[in-house]
Amino acid sequence: MRFLVTGGAGFIGSHVADALVGGDHEVVILDDLSTGSRENIEHLLQDGQVELVVGSVLEEDLVEECMRSVDACFHLAAVVGVRLVIEQTLDSIRSNALGADTVFTLAARHGKRLLFASSSEVYGQGDGRPLTEGAHRAVGYRMHARWAYASSKMYGEALAQSCVRELGSEMVVARLFNVVGPRQTGTYGMVLPRFVSQALAGADLTVYGDGRQSRCFLHVDDAVQALLALGGANRAIGNVYNVGSPDPVRIVDLARLVIER
Repeated sequence: MRFLVTGGAGFIGSHVADALVGGDHEVVILDDLSTGSRENIEHLLQDGQVELVVGSVLEEDLVEECMRSVDACFHLAAVVGVRLVIEQTLDSIRSNALGADTVFTLAARHGKRLLFASSSEVYGQGDGRPLTEGAHRAVGYRMHARWAYASSKMYGEALAQSCVRELGSEMVVARLFNVVGPRQTGTYGMVLPRFVSQALAGADLTVYGDGRQSRCFLHVDDAVQALLALGGANRAIGNVYNVGSPDPVRIVDLARLVIER
């Protein structure tokens, strides 16, 4: 098959492209290289199975050209990272929400199956108690720029499910929880690579608050296996899946583990 991977030069997208090529598929990567890197996929561009198209998911004609040439799409292009979202809120909203609108509309128009990479951020500001899928979401203070990211992902989820319900499109939503691994950068606020960089430099590790807040981390190889399985499963169409780890880790314990390693 031939796949379009938006954001395919990014951290997770490049690993998705690796896996698809390993399965003997052809891949078209659409990436504006704003946070992704050609270095992440340089090894894939040599054998002719992967084509890099440098451009934005906001460019409708370009997205349509790419979409027409493929069998299915993994939509991973997004502005990510708390620091980047706060510093460039307007670009984040436009890229994530309008980009999803463009990609989903064209996938529906041309009858292409699509997997949308959403985020655990859609659960909003938790109070420490477990949430059920039917629970009301409590998004944080509306004036805080961070929640623009969560809102844009909520929009993408609603759009995907509406395309399935009203247009008969084949779309799946996968919510990713704190994916980590090779090629991830701490530049935009990702905690594990930031800790690793500080530890390797012999510096103190920066822990916000008392460090007792917990997260569940998932290795990128496991995340990619889940994304490919969901993207190819007929019974997944129209549904939303959480892709993460069941094992919570306190941030202060993560810091200690990185220092120990």
